[in-house]
Amino acid sequence: MNDMNDTGVAAGPASGRASHTHRLRRLSGTGFVAAFAAMVATTLAAALARAVGVDFEVPDGGETIPLTGFAVVTGFFSVVGVVIAVALLRWSARPAERFVWTAVSLTAVSLVPPLLSGADTATTIALLGLHLVPAAVMIPTLARSLRTRTG
Repeated sequence: MNDMNDTGVAAGPASGRASHTHRLRRLSGTGFVAAFAAMVATTLAAALARAVGVDFEVPDGGETIPLTGFAVVTGFFSVVGVVIAVALLRWSARPAERFVWTAVSLTAVSLVPPLLSGADTATTIALLGLHLVPAAVMIPTLARSLRTRTG
């Protein structure tokens, strides 16, 4: 008899959990599609910059950043953004607003290393722009997804 009462009491929250789980999955799916789009957009922008003469040479060791490097780093930090969005959806009363504030702050911080790299002006400007490309893809997409109410 206690089992029946426990089952009846748990039915309400279980349906709420199912809806919440659906929303987390939807956010994750949207986030990973956006991450892929950000990777493609950033790599294409880097290829275009390279085509017009930006060498992407970093003074420390004289290494040139490969196009695949842009894709990998963009993918990694985009996934970090998805994880932050999922965490805020789970634990924040205002996930979209908190996400935008956090993502914009982290994007601003990410602009500092290119300025301190010592690279030539063209590379520095291109790197700054390439930090903004994935932000322009990821932030609005995830914020919109966080605002979407599902059943």
